[in-house]
Amino acid sequence: MKTIIHTSDTRGHADHGWLNSYHSFSFGNYYNPERMNFGALRVLNDDTVAAGRGFGTHPHRNMEIISIPLEGDLQHMDDMGNSTVIKSGDVQVMSAGTGISHSEYNKNKDQEVKFLQIWIIPNKEEVTPRYDQISIADIATKNSLYQVLSPNADDAGVWIHQNAWFHLGDYESGTTDSYDFKKKGNGVYIFVVDGEIEITNQKLNKRDGFGIWETDTFDFKINRKSKILLMEVPMTF
Repeated sequence: MKTIIHTSDTRGHADHGWLNSYHSFSFGNYYNPERMNFGALRVLNDDTVAAGRGFGTHPHRNMEIISIPLEGDLQHMDDMGNSTVIKSGDVQVMSAGTGISHSEYNKNKDQEVKFLQIWIIPNKEEVTPRYDQISIADIATKNSLYQVLSPNADDAGVWIHQNAWFHLGDYESGTTDSYDFKKKGNGVYIFVVDGEIEITNQKLNKRDGFGIWETDTFDFKINRKSKILLMEVPMTF
C-alpha cells in the first residue's frame, strides 16, 4: 500500500476577486512539479464564485470535466445548446472530446456559489462532445458511500470516458466504513469536503486530500460529522 497526503494549506491559491480558487494540483499560475496529478485525476479545484459573477465562454478539448456544487446556483450555457442551472445535490459532467465552449455564472446576486471542478484525463480522445447532469437526491444515503460517477451509462450517477468511479458519503461522528476498489491497479483520492476522518491512522480534516494505491481495499472511520468524496482513477493511462 502506498499513500500521499495533501493538506488543505498546501494547495495552490488564486484570488481573482470574483473567483477564489484552491488547487489540489497544478493549475493556471500555480505550478508544482510534484503536484501535477493523481493518476488520471488532473484537476481538483475548490472554487468560490462571487454573487452575479462567473466564467465567460471558454473552450475545452479532450477532457472529462465534472462539477459538484456545494452551495448556491450555477448557470451553465454551452455551444451544444444546453442552458441549465446546477445546484447542491447535482452532479454535472461534460466530455469535451473534439471541443466544446461553455460559460458558468453565479445565478444569484446575493450569495456566493461554491463548487468542486474536477478534470479527468480520458481513455478516448476526439469523442463527440456530450453534456449531462443529474440530481443525486434519489441515490444519496446516510452513513454509507453512494456512487455518483462510473464508466458505465447504465450504472448509478453520470458516466465518463475513463475507468473511474466517484462516491460521495455523508457520515455521522463515530461511523466506520470501507471501500473496495473497482479495478485492479487503480488508486483512490479522498477529498474531505467537511469534517474529520481517519484512514490508515492518518487524520484528515476539511479540504484535505489523501491518495491511496497498491491495495484492494481500505477502512476509514469518522471522527466528526463529515462529507467526503472518493475518486477512484487509473494510476497509469
